[in-house]
Amino acid sequence: MNAAGGGSRMNAAGGGAGMSTAGGGAGMNSAGGGAGMNDGIAVEVHDLVKRFGSFVAVDHVSLSVGRGEIFGFLGPNGAGKSTTIRMLCGLLTPTEGTARVGGFDVATESESIKRSIGYMSQKFSLYDDLEVGENIEFFSGIYGVPRELRAARRDYVLKMAGLEERRHTMTRLLPGGLKQRLALGCAILHEPPILFLDEPTSGVDPIARRDFWELIYQLSEAGRTIFVSTHYMDEAEYCHRLALMYSGRIIALGAPAELKRSLIGYHLLMIETSDPLGTMKALDGFDGVHDVAVFGGGLHVTVDDSVAAAPLIRERLGSLAIEVRRLESIEPSMEDVFVAMIEREERRAA
Repeated sequence: MNAAGGGSRMNAAGGGAGMSTAGGGAGMNSAGGGAGMNDGIAVEVHDLVKRFGSFVAVDHVSLSVGRGEIFGFLGPNGAGKSTTIRMLCGLLTPTEGTARVGGFDVATESESIKRSIGYMSQKFSLYDDLEVGENIEFFSGIYGVPRELRAARRDYVLKMAGLEERRHTMTRLLPGGLKQRLALGCAILHEPPILFLDEPTSGVDPIARRDFWELIYQLSEAGRTIFVSTHYMDEAEYCHRLALMYSGRIIALGAPAELKRSLIGYHLLMIETSDPLGTMKALDGFDGVHDVAVFGGGLHVTVDDSVAAAPLIRERLGSLAIEVRRLESIEPSMEDVFVAMIEREERRAA
């Protein structure tokens, strides 16, 4: 699977759910955009702030999201992603700033926003003691789906989620990945033009995560705007654009490929040694080394010049009897970008 923003993207064809795109299948039409959505902008935010007492959870966030875009919110737990999403969904009132979702003001038109969006929280939000089909029927009523359309919408969701043979299964008996697909299906029963997915793949196995992202791509191709938060660095690669959030603030914004290019001037080395912890201690503060981070079974080391740094690092580790098993220059991942951005912010703060 390739980054959507890097010139190629995940191939959505042949996804396991058999979901058709705009207007296909069971009468789910291409998203037409909410009332008042102008110039192709689905979400527009200016200096949004949320305080809880003296604690600033969201600190002057500004961004815009285009119609049909998959926009990612990337950051660690506690960065302010969920709080921002809840404000945009009309569930929390901003302390300062302005935001419009589908053309509606989050401060004064929250009920209109709730009717025009789909929202999927990071915790499974359906009813475990209902059958799959009963959950779909219940949320069809909650979202006000006309009765004459409910059978078609139900069949569409069952097909999309790969649950056609499990319609009468108790929801609590579904694997985590199928539960998330069902939750996504229920969130789009009323055909909202904008979807907010708050860490939708948290706790789901890698294969289920991949299948879930296939569905996200197909919804985007049908014209829906997808605003998705995640703390999985690899998922950031699937977004058209993303915001890196840290301590309530957006510290970087752009396509994945653009953010990687922002690290120009730095070089990245992959190092595997006989003593990773000893290697980290040995390179802490070492001349030309900016950062050392654990990555899989090795270390990612950010340096000024990989050609000049490599022999010096070998010499340094050799003097400490640490065996170097692998040392090579590599391209940065989104995790490397995020670590570098955080380090930069902490240096500025210091």
